[in-house]
Amino acid sequence: MTDIETQLAYIKRGAHELLIESELVEKLKGGRPLRIKAGFDPTAADLHLGHTVLINKLRHFQEMGHHVMFLIGDFTGMIGDPTGKNATRPPLTRDQILVNAQTYREQVFKILDPEKTEICFNSKWFDSLGASGIIQLAARHTVARMLERDDFSRRYATGQPIAVHEFLYPLCQGYDSVAMQADVELGGVDQKFNLLVGRELQRHYGQSPQCVLMMPLLEGLDGASKMSKSLNNYIGIAESPQEIFGKLMSISDTLMWRYFTLLSFTGSEAITRLKREVDDGRNPRDAKVALAQEIVTRFHSAKDAEKALEDFEARFQKGGLPDNMLEVSIVSGPIAQVLKGAGLTQSTSDALRMIDGGGVRLNGEKVNDRTLVLTPSQTVVLQVGKRKFVKVTLV
Repeated sequence: MTDIETQLAYIKRGAHELLIESELVEKLKGGRPLRIKAGFDPTAADLHLGHTVLINKLRHFQEMGHHVMFLIGDFTGMIGDPTGKNATRPPLTRDQILVNAQTYREQVFKILDPEKTEICFNSKWFDSLGASGIIQLAARHTVARMLERDDFSRRYATGQPIAVHEFLYPLCQGYDSVAMQADVELGGVDQKFNLLVGRELQRHYGQSPQCVLMMPLLEGLDGASKMSKSLNNYIGIAESPQEIFGKLMSISDTLMWRYFTLLSFTGSEAITRLKREVDDGRNPRDAKVALAQEIVTRFHSAKDAEKALEDFEARFQKGGLPDNMLEVSIVSGPIAQVLKGAGLTQSTSDALRMIDGGGVRLNGEKVNDRTLVLTPSQTVVLQVGKRKFVKVTLV
């Protein structure tokens, strides 16, 4: 394989779609480092593994010597990305955005090389663009074109409101590419419309249009829905080593290979070899442990990964309890209220559902009685699911 073929194969690993491949080949033939852009609106305090699919791909470009630009949308975050939304998304305040942006800066360098990464904030050009510039930018697109977007057209057809400021989001994301002179922009498959707006605006401003690399949306722990904090099916990269390890061990054997492709830095040949070994009879748990240790090492340390494995084995193979259980004092009463008070469930109704489903243990014994009342002056260990333990002193 030629150097360009090798780069192209690495770039396309795990990708959903590349537009336009022939244009990217020509850019690679130019010999200069390409300007690679990916944008993230800091609308939540922490990143999860779903976000890292794009960041991992940025790292791939970085390893090939290209110039990586990690864009923090401190301006667009105040608009709110309407992609995939069935209702207007409430915008965040500037203070909320700035707090979240700082955590993004800290977390992204667990993957990217800080010496080779340019951190950008799109308020830099939008603050100076001003109201007049925004109006001129809005003149570059029609309402008819905006309504070609699936989410906008669906909401319009069903009579759901679309706020005018939501039309600005794709234009602002596209203008980011103009301001950053991007050669390639990365985004999820749900971002295709916005990414293509960037190509159109670059042509208008006399720039060579960016290539677009779309990555799949990572499924959450349930293996069905997109990883999301709101669905509680996520793995946060700032979570404890034990939590990350345990959650990764809980995914299905089928989903494990999807995670290997999109999250692991293990080479494709090694992953193929490992999958062949599992198909030939090797315990898939071995592969899952390798993946969990790699991810924990990336976001914590190799020592933390070893300790997480030891804790996991002690807890689930030897019937032991974690060493670092949270200890709380709770007013005695019905089991559902105690579970909620200990933070093990979000509500008493949630607690009752967990009991009915066999997911609650008291001192290692399954709780089958939803009317159970815990009395004062005792200390017990409550467990919900496989990973949540709390030592409770009842008063």
